[in-house]
Amino acid sequence: MPMAILGKKIGMTQRFDEQGRIIPVTIVEVAPCPIVQKKTLAKERYSALQIGFGSRRKKRANRPLAGHLKKAGVEPTRLLKEIRLTEEEAAGLDAGGALTIEIFEKGDFVDVTGRTKGRGFAGVIRRHGFSGKNMTHGTHEYFRHGGSIGMCATPGRLFKGKKMPGHMGAVQRTIQNLRVVEVMKDQNLLYVAGAIPGAKNGIVLVRKSVKKTAAKKS
Repeated sequence: MPMAILGKKIGMTQRFDEQGRIIPVTIVEVAPCPIVQKKTLAKERYSALQIGFGSRRKKRANRPLAGHLKKAGVEPTRLLKEIRLTEEEAAGLDAGGALTIEIFEKGDFVDVTGRTKGRGFAGVIRRHGFSGKNMTHGTHEYFRHGGSIGMCATPGRLFKGKKMPGHMGAVQRTIQNLRVVEVMKDQNLLYVAGAIPGAKNGIVLVRKSVKKTAAKKS
């Protein structure tokens, strides 16, 4: 079976385990994701499924996208995402079908990929954790600066990757090995222990844990 599906981050709450301990959990709405296209080793030289998530009005889909979706018999979706998988996992799945929350069970471990919250323009203290300059001994208007950024004659340039002020957040991040605490199949809700990247209503990719799966096979 496929190992990944798209979902929407609803928010955070808490659950209690058998010993009465509080478990912070994130709620992910995993609505059925229609299969738009199936890619095979014979044709595309790799195996994958292109799936959709959400919905959009038909007039908001341009003609190439509308034709692509119509070929699969799928209504216009908000997002398209390609997930890699083996031919064995893709067996029995074709365009026009759908992936559902049924692929997950309570106790499974998952990796969740999302886009972190955007923080706008940030200085070196907030962005990189710099300590700043002294607040006394004659320091003037230089409390939160980053200090010297380069050299003079040798090498006479700035090295790539220098920690500088700039845009913070809004990057893709993956949190690994999160445990599925509860699966509410009737409501398409997944309760995952811990926090996941992104703001509320952000789109996330939930897939079976790579490391935990590899450990079980070995």
